[in-house]
Amino acid sequence: MINFDYARATDVADAVRRIAADPKAKFIAGGTNLIDLMKGDVERPSRLIDITRLPLKTVEETTEGRIQIGALVPNSDLAYHPLIEQRYPMLASAILAGASAQLRNMASTGGNLLQRTRCCYFYDTATPCNKREPGSGCSAIAGINRMHAILGASEACIATHPSDMNVALAALEAKVLVTGPGGERAIAFSDFHRLPGDTPDRDTNLEPDEIVTAVELPPRGFATNYTYLKIRDRLSYAFALVSIAVGLELEAGTISEARLALGSVAHKPWRDRAVESALRGQVADQDTFALAADLMLRDARAHAHNAFKIELARRGIVRALTQAARGTPQSQSDKRVA
Repeated sequence: MINFDYARATDVADAVRRIAADPKAKFIAGGTNLIDLMKGDVERPSRLIDITRLPLKTVEETTEGRIQIGALVPNSDLAYHPLIEQRYPMLASAILAGASAQLRNMASTGGNLLQRTRCCYFYDTATPCNKREPGSGCSAIAGINRMHAILGASEACIATHPSDMNVALAALEAKVLVTGPGGERAIAFSDFHRLPGDTPDRDTNLEPDEIVTAVELPPRGFATNYTYLKIRDRLSYAFALVSIAVGLELEAGTISEARLALGSVAHKPWRDRAVESALRGQVADQDTFALAADLMLRDARAHAHNAFKIELARRGIVRALTQAARGTPQSQSDKRVA
């Protein structure tokens, strides 16, 4: 691992000053992704700015009925927080589907938003990777691409976003609250992560001198008809091949509101409002769900080794919509698909 300086931020303003003064510095909280990247010589920060003592560790309800989650709330605390379990069980389920208990104890809410792809070529510094070294090429396109994107990819990058938590946050229409030298701002979750385009080295629209301070959830949590379905190679700790977050509101068997987001199929959590609009007013049955799956995947494009993900996603969407409509969400203790 490279040599680096270390500093501890005393408050949010101090953290912003420190990151603005050193463009090569990185914030560190749980470090569950960053330390791995540093060990592999993928990330080479000049300085680590420790933010673990900042007052960003609470989950609070606002006067408008929203929930604010501090950026330093550990994933394990968030998954089992009473407000999250009761009002946003889709989010709790998604968190419990991810990583291991030990990693969830360390991983922070803000860090989860910023975790980087698990593409093997991104981690292998002996191979070209536009995400790691812009302009060098994408080894995955002509390489082993079984885990890679089927939606929203570009000629520069076909990597996928690995988070489970973020798929649920996309479906819930969360906001990301950030602070920089210019003050505070809120970023709609749909605008936080980026598609690769010709700048795959930029994962998010967070500016280099900004810090994530909180995630805000809207009052609507889809607490009755929801699911988070994660399909992976093994039932133990593994990244998804495809994951699906669904939230429905039903009136006499008809869908009055729908949210649907996919994970591990694109460079960001994938949500399509046209599909959600098409679901509204429809009977919650298999024909409706199959049409929604076809519409969701209408632009899917396979590469040499991942064509199976298109049909896997199609079946997963139908299964997840069925689980949500029945009010029988996927169990994260018994991970076998219900």
